[in-house]
Amino acid sequence: MARLHLFDLDGTLLYGTAAPVEISRQLGLEQEIAALERDFISGRIDSIQYGVRVHALWADLTDAQVGLAFDGAPWLSGIQDTWAEIRANGDYCAVVSLSPSFFVERLLGWGAHAAHGSRFPSVPFSEPMDPTGILNAAAKVKIANRLCEEFGVAKDDCVAYGDSLSDLDLFAAVPVSVAVNADSRLVDLATHSYVGRDLRQAYELVRTSAMEAIGECGFQNSE
Repeated sequence: MARLHLFDLDGTLLYGTAAPVEISRQLGLEQEIAALERDFISGRIDSIQYGVRVHALWADLTDAQVGLAFDGAPWLSGIQDTWAEIRANGDYCAVVSLSPSFFVERLLGWGAHAAHGSRFPSVPFSEPMDPTGILNAAAKVKIANRLCEEFGVAKDDCVAYGDSLSDLDLFAAVPVSVAVNADSRLVDLATHSYVGRDLRQAYELVRTSAMEAIGECGFQNSE
């Protein structure tokens, strides 16, 4: 049976940062985005309020600046190698993030089968923000369910990779999870925990565990 690997973006594929932070850096708005990040992490604002405020903050954003933010971001090593191996094994990989879809979808070019983020207007912004398109933690589970149907994968064959409380719902919904440079509360829920800067090593925890499980089943069947 094929497996579906679900990757968070901010703090997971991106090391120690988030897509909105990298985008805002291109606009010289580091202090402003830092204040919004603090409000969101502390729970003073929710994902919808965060998205609406970020949209207003990025009034002058251009597609070229998004490209610079993407290319210059501190990505984990080995993302494309990991996804190539997942594909070679007949499995699927997808990114599900609260960050803007216009940033997240660039990862399709790196080998992700699917990439879902909060729906923002096209850059440069000429339309108002639609708050209904902004994702939250519960939406990640809904998207995962939809991807399972699309790829013909059972929920029991999903693996989630994440780092923060926005991944709690998804970790609770799938049988295997990897906390990547994660909040201690997420580590406590995860099947595996990885600290470092190479996605290949995080994936290896899942791959090795699966091979050991297959070996144990084979040994039991031989008795």
